[in-house]
Amino acid sequence: QVQLVESGGGLVQAGGSLRLSCAASGRTFSNYLMGWFRQAPGKERDFVAAIGRSGSNIYYADSVKSRFTISRDNAKNTSYLQMNSLKPEDTAVYYCAASGSPLFTIATITSTHYYDYWGQGTQVTVSS
Repeated sequence: QVQLVESGGGLVQAGGSLRLSCAASGRTFSNYLMGWFRQAPGKERDFVAAIGRSGSNIYYADSVKSRFTISRDNAKNTSYLQMNSLKPEDTAVYYCAASGSPLFTIATITSTHYYDYWGQGTQVTVSS
């Protein structure tokens, strides 16, 4: 089992920044590909970004590319999502997820079904 705990969410004005953290425990963190997803009220859970086990593979949704940066620190068992130039449409609950599969393709990493473990989510609200 892997336990994931997100933190860093909050209320921010449009144009502002937040950094989300996802702390993992229970298994060897470097054995897991990490993803970030978000879910707005009444909408499906959407892919935001993913990072491979070593950090060398990274992929972003078009909607956040050039504004968000995903990273990981395997020594600290933590994944991060730096969010800059936030927009009201970024408002959602943000979830981190871990996958034990090493396959890093767009079809796999963008699917919620690919991930084995999920955090409880952290709310991000961007005011206009």
